[in-house]
Amino acid sequence: MSFPSLEALAIEVAECRKCRLADTRKSVVFGEGNPEANLMVIGEAPGADEDASGRPFVGRSGQLLTKILQAVEFSREEVFIANIVKCRPPENRNPLQDEITCCTPWLEKQLEIISPKVILLLGKVAANTIFSNQTALGAMRGKVLEWRGVDCFVTYHPAALLRNPNWKRACWEDVQLMRHHYDNLMKKSRA
Repeated sequence: MSFPSLEALAIEVAECRKCRLADTRKSVVFGEGNPEANLMVIGEAPGADEDASGRPFVGRSGQLLTKILQAVEFSREEVFIANIVKCRPPENRNPLQDEITCCTPWLEKQLEIISPKVILLLGKVAANTIFSNQTALGAMRGKVLEWRGVDCFVTYHPAALLRNPNWKRACWEDVQLMRHHYDNLMKKSRA
């Protein structure tokens, strides 16, 4: 199926009933931000606050994500923020493989329309889904990984940082590396 815009895709996603998460959701959390963003941020799934509001990363972990982005001079408005699955798993459990499989085509369409230069993957579920692997988070951090010609960076999910504040320094290093790489890519594209 072809979608001319994010708006058209969002209308289709709002009607999705492909998996069991549709039965318990309050909202489909499509994602938000700049539809022409050079940086796309991808987490794993909406939580309770996101399900209630229909917006990604608005709870405590979202507030931390906003601070992380601001620390490397990005505003939420200039990036696009989405999740692997668009509906909240019950009790904030990790999404199950069949739920991820049902939702992945929506994310792929988002990526196709937005066409970011860089992707920041938050947490193991997001990274393992994008790269179709079971690699440990630590093995994916601290380097540029490529997915379909797009440079990707992996770091801790903000919710994990709230539970384990000692990981914040490593996250800071990850996003600084991403920002440095992003700036170099933007310089090359302007040259």
